[in-house]
Amino acid sequence: MGNYKSRPQSTCSQELLRKILENYALLEEKLQEDLHMEDIDDLTEGRRVLCNGTSDHLINLNSDAFGEKLDSGLSLMNLCCLSTLGVKIDEVKEKKEEDEALSRAPCFIQLVKPSRDKNNRKEENQNTTKENKSELEKCKHQIKVQTNKEIRDQIRLLLQKGADPSIISRNGFSPLHLASYKGEVELVRLFLEKCNHLDHAGAGSVTALHISCLAGHLEVTQALAQRGANIEARDAVSFSPLHIACLFGNESVVEYLLSRGVDVNIAGSVGDRPLHLAATRGYYKIVQLLLKKGARVQLQDDEGNTALHCCVRNGHFSILSLLLQPQYRTDAHITNVYLDTPLHVACYHGWIECAKALLTYGGSSLLLKENLWGETALHAACTGGQCIDLVDYVLSQDAASVNYQSPDGHTPLHSACYHGHTRIVQLLLSHGADINLTAHDRCCNSEKKEEQTPLVWAYDRGHDDIANFLKHFRRPGLYEDYARGDYLSGLDTSYFPIPSPIGKLRTMIQEKIDVLYLRSVLPPHLHLSLSEIESLENIGSGSFGKIYKGKYNDKIVAVKRYRGNMSYGKSDVEMFCREVSVLGSLDSPYIVRFVGACLHDPSQFAIVTEFVPGGSLFSTLHEQKRSIDTITRFNIAIDVAKGMHYLHTLPQPIIHRDLNSHNILLNNECRARVADFGESRFVRNIFEENMTKQPGNLRWMAPEVFTQCTRYSIKADVFSFGLCLWELLASELPFAHLKPAAAAADMAYKHSRPPLELAFPVEVSVLLEKAWHKVPEERPDFSQAMSQHCEPDGNRKPVEARLHSNPHIQQLKS
Repeated sequence: MGNYKSRPQSTCSQELLRKILENYALLEEKLQEDLHMEDIDDLTEGRRVLCNGTSDHLINLNSDAFGEKLDSGLSLMNLCCLSTLGVKIDEVKEKKEEDEALSRAPCFIQLVKPSRDKNNRKEENQNTTKENKSELEKCKHQIKVQTNKEIRDQIRLLLQKGADPSIISRNGFSPLHLASYKGEVELVRLFLEKCNHLDHAGAGSVTALHISCLAGHLEVTQALAQRGANIEARDAVSFSPLHIACLFGNESVVEYLLSRGVDVNIAGSVGDRPLHLAATRGYYKIVQLLLKKGARVQLQDDEGNTALHCCVRNGHFSILSLLLQPQYRTDAHITNVYLDTPLHVACYHGWIECAKALLTYGGSSLLLKENLWGETALHAACTGGQCIDLVDYVLSQDAASVNYQSPDGHTPLHSACYHGHTRIVQLLLSHGADINLTAHDRCCNSEKKEEQTPLVWAYDRGHDDIANFLKHFRRPGLYEDYARGDYLSGLDTSYFPIPSPIGKLRTMIQEKIDVLYLRSVLPPHLHLSLSEIESLENIGSGSFGKIYKGKYNDKIVAVKRYRGNMSYGKSDVEMFCREVSVLGSLDSPYIVRFVGACLHDPSQFAIVTEFVPGGSLFSTLHEQKRSIDTITRFNIAIDVAKGMHYLHTLPQPIIHRDLNSHNILLNNECRARVADFGESRFVRNIFEENMTKQPGNLRWMAPEVFTQCTRYSIKADVFSFGLCLWELLASELPFAHLKPAAAAADMAYKHSRPPLELAFPVEVSVLLEKAWHKVPEERPDFSQAMSQHCEPDGNRKPVEARLHSNPHIQQLKS
């Protein structure tokens, strides 16, 4: 049994194939280098004659000249293959340009008859263009035939003078190799007349047939095979021409080689068959051809991989479906040297359709097979972390167990924690994964086993968001612990201070990147310095730092100073950068106005906004206990709803994630501004970031955010708004008799909600019930809330009348 933590990220066969592809790419570069001459002016006259495609002076060359080579090892025969037809193509190009110019110029008839019908004129121009094109194509064809004839004459002359078509250049290629790569079948046939060694090997031990198969030239392949080239010749990695044609997807070449009777199951240096290569690369038609000729699906390479392993590694579902057809008698339980079944491979790489097909074909017993590292298919899906839907699908199978422990004790939750797959950790927990099950690493010189929970694995790898999440995780049924204020897990987690060493290093690097990016994108007029701001008085503080009142450009501002510290795995720098990026994109009278930010000195990071003199709604209601009339309360709710509607309907929508009465600021006229965007996210990043953390204040938190059992949306803001609206009308904290965590637990697990007083207008009560609905999708958006229950300014009189006519309304004025 292997050590899970030493499991390689890729297999030997994957690495070998990558190297083979790199070598073939290098081989093509060398071929192109031999076929490209930078400057022919430095060549001798005879050499220039060959490169220019004429043969008038070749007869006069002495016999010694026919054997000369360039410094690159290219012979005169190689130079024949360099003929680029440059002069004559240029002539054709010039003629084409002249014809196009003539077709665009107005003719004499057009000038003397300006009243001619436009449609007739257009048709005439089209006919002229067609004639020009046909003349051009005819000219091109004549020049090509003439040039090829000259090249053939050159080669015949060189061959008569004793030139060797198999002589190798410094890059390792003969004239026959170069002509095969270019696809010049006539030149190839000429070389074959005088070449005694058709299978002479060049760089990488490739023959001309290998090269023509690589380039996909069917006619050249046919010419070589018909003259007796070895169709099963091997190159440096023991690949035959059929291997290469399958590797590069040259279907017609594959079909021809198979028609010549080549061994369809011929093995490469590590037992890889053409079927392995075609299945790996996803060439469906080639796989069909190979199977039709008797390719065996069950054959394994030296690593034990079958064609099934190869196709599912890259998610080629159509090929998998073909290989699973009954006539091929495929064994879906076959394993490679790592004891991976094809299902393991599909799960590691996140191919859900392939996994479904394999389970349907092979049965649920596939889910119980362990590989060399003790991992089942569920472990593999959690290790790979490529597809959360695949993990969910495997968990839905009866044979799968979310708490299955491998021989070393690690569970799927351990695997997901080790690799930092936060969303999969959250999914596993929602399915009942036990965070207290332990794995063990056997010490090198001792029989002692160190027991390790998933939290330990996450911490050791520096996945602080997961470690912090597990420290505070509780099973949903244990909500009583929240009521006692104890919502840590049963383990002693004090041994795992966040951030971990690796996590801290990773965070520091990311912070520097974030700050540099923010400096580059923030407009210059928003770059401020604390030296430009006069400090007046301290007006608040929090875990992030302090807020004080200041003066900037003769205007009163609020300055939010950040501390450069780390707290519970959440970096203040990260929050600072996010809040600046969000505030810098906002412009609404219902959102606190952004003045600028101090970015250049980390010790002086600060956000400067407009100063809102009335303080927070929380302070107004619960500390100052100011008397607010009902209509003013109604206006505050409308302002908040408008501000949230603005955030949610931006071209790049924003989810606030921390809407509560602390973050609703009031001006002197008691009009509201939404503030504090340290927890906010652009909705576009919901699927890129970890959206399962518990951001913000627990008392106003939506159940789906608190339980962390699903990914939440902008509807979490609607729930928080509902609680703020209730608080505004009732002048009480929601669940004031409970601690914040207990209040959140009651709402999440008992579906408790604050009581709806008789004093509340019917419209408001209906809105509240919808806003804090337990199903997020059933909650209204803010546009619906405003249109259905909170009429705009122009239509408020009827609402005000209903409010004043309510017999219990006076209860709300205290």
